[in-house]
Amino acid sequence: MDPFVKFTSQSQGRDRIFRAAQYACSLSIYLIRNNCEKKDLEARLKRLESSLSAGRKLLRLGNAANSIEAAKRSVQLSDRVLRLCLTVANMNRALYFICDNVLWAKSVGLIRNIDKERWSLNASRFYFISLVMHLTRDVYAVLQLMTKKSRDKHFKQKMDQHLTENPEVAEVLIPQLDGFIFLLLETLKSHPALALDFVKNISDLFMPLDKLGLYQSNAGVMGFCGLISSLVGIVTLAQPTLKISP
Repeated sequence: MDPFVKFTSQSQGRDRIFRAAQYACSLSIYLIRNNCEKKDLEARLKRLESSLSAGRKLLRLGNAANSIEAAKRSVQLSDRVLRLCLTVANMNRALYFICDNVLWAKSVGLIRNIDKERWSLNASRFYFISLVMHLTRDVYAVLQLMTKKSRDKHFKQKMDQHLTENPEVAEVLIPQLDGFIFLLLETLKSHPALALDFVKNISDLFMPLDKLGLYQSNAGVMGFCGLISSLVGIVTLAQPTLKISP
């Protein structure tokens, strides 16, 4: 019980629980949309989803400042690629939160004379750029770890054994491709924090892609991806060792 209380006492913890519930509602609504007997349940889920979305916007007030502080820290990193990726990602995330806060103020009547659709599209653009830069960081980290692992003598023996014991795979795939896939999977398996971050960012990417019209998805796909991303976020917040750093 104590870990749960500690987790929910954090604003990030509450936001991620609300986010998981919101996307679970979204996915459920999609799955029962054609069931005439569950129209009442569908209506209740839509109201709950709307309430959770509004509550999350309130919890995110002030997150722009946190992202700016994160950008200040990332600009001091010695690795130039990480410095670029994380600084750009954090600054765009700060801009996304500013747009999100303005949209919240509009929804409660604090601001009136703004173009809601324009601010929403700008928020999606900033969120998209942030995710792309985070994914670039993930790919960069994976390639570095793969290069390091490929030079390890014990791993080379393990890969040779894999290729020898699985000749049927080599008949379908080019041996070099099979070796690359094996190296990639072993790298991700030995670095779960990186694997989880990659899954989270890929899952999140579907939302801005759909909003910007770059790749259309249905509500079911976005609900499922949002739920997966939220669950990963909950796991990494509850278990800091599974959170990628920097």
